[in-house]
Amino acid sequence: MNDTSSSPEDPHIVRNRTFDEIAIGDCASIERTLTTEDIQLFAILSGDTNPQHLDAAFAASTRFHGVIAHGMWGGALISAVLGTRLPGAGTVYASQTLSFIAPVRVGDTLTITAKVSARDEDRKALTLHCTCVNQRGETVIEGDAEVFAPTERIEHARSTLPEVRLVAGDNAAQRLLDYVRPLGRIRVAIVHPCNDVSLAGPMDARAAGLIEPVLIGPRAKIEGVAAQLGIDLTGIAIEDVPHSHAAAARAAEMAAAGEVEAIMKGSLHTDELLSAVIPSAAGLRTKRRVSHCFLMQTPAYPRPFIITDAAINIAPSLDDKADIIRNAIDLAHMIGVESPRVAILAAVETVNPRMQATLDAAALCKMADRGQITGGVLDGPLAFDNAVSVAAARIKGIESQVAGVADILVVPDVESGNMLAKQLDYLGGAASAGIVIGLRIPVVLTSRADPRESRIASCALAVLIAHRYRTHPP
Repeated sequence: MNDTSSSPEDPHIVRNRTFDEIAIGDCASIERTLTTEDIQLFAILSGDTNPQHLDAAFAASTRFHGVIAHGMWGGALISAVLGTRLPGAGTVYASQTLSFIAPVRVGDTLTITAKVSARDEDRKALTLHCTCVNQRGETVIEGDAEVFAPTERIEHARSTLPEVRLVAGDNAAQRLLDYVRPLGRIRVAIVHPCNDVSLAGPMDARAAGLIEPVLIGPRAKIEGVAAQLGIDLTGIAIEDVPHSHAAAARAAEMAAAGEVEAIMKGSLHTDELLSAVIPSAAGLRTKRRVSHCFLMQTPAYPRPFIITDAAINIAPSLDDKADIIRNAIDLAHMIGVESPRVAILAAVETVNPRMQATLDAAALCKMADRGQITGGVLDGPLAFDNAVSVAAARIKGIESQVAGVADILVVPDVESGNMLAKQLDYLGGAASAGIVIGLRIPVVLTSRADPRESRIASCALAVLIAHRYRTHPP
């Protein structure tokens, strides 16, 4: 947030102005830029969860054609001027009138001003005309406040506020599970589940009503891990093979024969699994390049989004990126996004001949214009901030259907994608699920560090995709 005042101040000290020091015409201002987090925090504190403020899809169909701030968010900012600027500390709010003239949208910058219009000497009361004006000079809120001004000078150390961090709730994951579970279980090959994490994950997904696991690996090892964890394997199919390489090969055979509808990675390296399922000889390839998608939900962004490719394609070519985008668009359609907005990321938002990612982005957008990539709206190159922040896009003068509201983030290479996804997981409080698509069956790739919720959500995605493939083979 930006914060400016009509006069310099020590950021560590709160001061006021007494009634006797204030004259008619005196004024003070602060400035604030509305963010998505502001709206979410206000909804949490107030309990006002009107979808006009929180649900972009719902808000798009209203008279305002998009998400807007709660009206009283602006009212609270007027209170901030009165309590911290004019008169400042010691002020007692008596009354306030407000007229809400125009909506405030994410990215709008408001200048909130209070100007003294009347003084009551006997009561030590002030009337102040209050306005909130946006960056276009439009008054969006105005009204009059009456306050009792302090009569004694106050200088006090500014209070240190606690850091507030929004943490993603489980609503998105729960909605995914609630949607997928009625579709019915699918049979999934679990490749070499020979440690606690790789065995517990699929068993949790089984308990959640999502999958029927087929455990492929050395029977003795699998049963030993199950005994250590107290897991009952009664009724669970086990394909006894000698080692992880054989387990990957057997899973590919079963998938090609239609005996399983998905594959899930166990305690073997990703390369070992993919080397068994990707070659044409395995019988699982389609015309598409194979790619990986992370479906993510983070507190700082108002909708689930996809990051691709962060796991398989190390340095994808232009043709590879076209298929990566097609795969991600297909996944977005499956999760209910009718026309996903695809942001093709680079370090900058302008085409630079010395930066291949920007050239690829421009070419991919032209391919979409010519109908070579369909089903979504593409734009790029876009820097990450422009892709996810309406405010950042507006500051840089970017007019785009995608900027600030992207559903899919296409990264230049696996290094940038992997780092982005993990930063969001570990520093951004994101919830995520990962899936490999572009094959005849979905493949669940999980990391040893992935939480239980991520493994279950990834299996839910596999169920969704597998049921889609029954009627629309890839």
